[in-house]
Amino acid sequence: MSRLLSRPLLGAFFVASGIDSLRNANAIAVEAKPVTDRFVPLVERAAPGLPVPTEAVTWVRINGAVQILAAGALVTGRAPRIASGVLAATLVPSTAARYRFWEAGDPARRRELATHFFKNVSLTGGLLIAAGDTEGKPGLAWRARRAAKDARREARHLAHSAKREAKLVKAELT
Repeated sequence: MSRLLSRPLLGAFFVASGIDSLRNANAIAVEAKPVTDRFVPLVERAAPGLPVPTEAVTWVRINGAVQILAAGALVTGRAPRIASGVLAATLVPSTAARYRFWEAGDPARRRELATHFFKNVSLTGGLLIAAGDTEGKPGLAWRARRAAKDARREARHLAHSAKREAKLVKAELT
């Protein structure tokens, strides 16, 4: 029941944020430019030959669109773990671009930016919890450990059976 309520509540922020990013991309791009100027060379090195946008406005729009799509997936329960991880990843550059409270000179503005910064940090924590939520089903790591344990047990059983059969065959031959 909590997932039924939590996912739409968590996703609502990202739908609103994504829409804001698409509507106000030019204004947000001014704040995002220092982050995109650092980010673009990293992407170009990681994916040489791939056409990488260099304008901050384009990155703001991409981030907004990704937030809307991933929030939709989270809200509807379609691949919620992946959607949560994607949303957490979109928060990192957004937060670094828009809420650099350490650069603010005015104490009131610094407090406001710090509040938003730590709100986003908290959202990231919630998204990381959601990304790890297996809904009570065993995760891949548990399944792999269980399969390995079962395989070891089966191998021991087969080895024991083979030794017993070998002793019986030996006894019959002698």
